[in-house]
Amino acid sequence: MSVAELAPLRQPTRVVANFRENQHNTLWVSMTQARSGEVQNFSPDLLDDLGVLLTAIRDGGVMWPSAGVPQPVHYFVLKSAHPVYFSLGGDLAHFRECIRYGNRRGLRDYSMQCADMVCEWAEQSNRTTTISLVQGRALGGGFETALAADYLIAEEQSELGFPEILFGLFPCTGGMSLLSRRVGVWQAERMLRNGKIYPAAELLQMGIVDEICPQGQGMLAVEKFIAEHHKHAPARLALQRARARLAPLNRDELHRVVDDWVEIAMALGESELRVMDMLIQMQRAGARA
Repeated sequence: MSVAELAPLRQPTRVVANFRENQHNTLWVSMTQARSGEVQNFSPDLLDDLGVLLTAIRDGGVMWPSAGVPQPVHYFVLKSAHPVYFSLGGDLAHFRECIRYGNRRGLRDYSMQCADMVCEWAEQSNRTTTISLVQGRALGGGFETALAADYLIAEEQSELGFPEILFGLFPCTGGMSLLSRRVGVWQAERMLRNGKIYPAAELLQMGIVDEICPQGQGMLAVEKFIAEHHKHAPARLALQRARARLAPLNRDELHRVVDDWVEIAMALGESELRVMDMLIQMQRAGARA
């Protein structure tokens, strides 16, 4: 059964799902481009499709139909179909348009949708084990989404970071909350304000990435990880639930961050907007390459 049959996604959809029914029952979900040349970021359409899918899986008891019979999803893997980017994060062109026309409500609605999607993805781990597979660049909201999983596995060429400070902003979709669950609040703040793009190997040493693997072997690495994890799945699930209770992702806090972010975004100066414009052009050039 397709994603479109499980939930009413627009066609063509920006998410592709593949359920592998075996002792591991793994759901692979890929973020994709509906049209060639699109920037690999969280466009409003992709957010809509992810939101519909995540909500449908949650409401269905974290089950997936296989041969007409609902099956439990033991592992839920999120990846990108793009060969270079996991995600470049927020839709900067949409940000810029909202700022240009003073569309505060549009900017806030979009950012709230981003925050809610990350929360929905993070909360899937209450009943299944979630894994983000990064096989390229994960920036801004892309990094936040990768961090929201129980485990983050990255190929060795991957780079992850929060460049928002370069144009006077900060991550609005839980960057501080998600990083602080892994490295503590002070280190998280340093990472948010330095604008550095980190290689996966450095983040592995910091305890932010759980595992790295050679380029092109990400899916195999995830399968091996799942096979090992499944040997002691009940104990591991109990531990991840305990961690979720001790360090929950607070949706209200994320919404307050969005409100702060919108106020700062709407007051950006011309020099900061020029940097944003430059990054938009770089994203578009990368999409056409």
